[in-house]
Amino acid sequence: MSGIESLDILTEQFARLPGIGRKTAQRLAFSVLKYSPEEIEAFTSAIKDAKEKIHHCPTCQNLTDRELCPICADAGRDKSVICVVEDARAVMAFEKVRSFRGVYHVLHGLISPMSGITPDALCLRELLLRLEDATVREVIVATGATIEGEATAMYIARLLSPLGVKVTRLAHGIPYGGELEYADEITLSRALEGRRDFE
Repeated sequence: MSGIESLDILTEQFARLPGIGRKTAQRLAFSVLKYSPEEIEAFTSAIKDAKEKIHHCPTCQNLTDRELCPICADAGRDKSVICVVEDARAVMAFEKVRSFRGVYHVLHGLISPMSGITPDALCLRELLLRLEDATVREVIVATGATIEGEATAMYIARLLSPLGVKVTRLAHGIPYGGELEYADEITLSRALEGRRDFE
């Protein structure tokens, strides 16, 4: 602790962010102190605007600040193929590849009994609603190669099997325990191309 209450509070706020340790939080706090009043205003406005304007796309549950996210609003996307991902960061990773022309569905989490995350906590009802119009021919389950990712993928495959839609899984160019957002474009592209049916 610095003994300066305002600085300690600011440091604690930065330390609450994922992946930010105490030393990094303190460095960030000191950096912010060097900002001009105009820079502070721009920084705080950006946080407030993001919190107020960003919401879930009503179709795919991706994050957006518009009525529909740009992918759902794009008439050139193939709406018959849905790629199911854990979070918005995975969508960004796939979009960097530029080889996937389908659409996405964001779960906002993975099944994790140890953390108390059940299927009801994910955006699965919204996925089922999207399959009601029978235009969807394939659902690609693109959760990471972790225990939670595999459990979620198996649950989705069982959930969708009575609906007659093809359910595939990414090929394992992704290392076990790997997060999609950290995979390079070539690995992601090959994982998409080599996707397989659930056994």
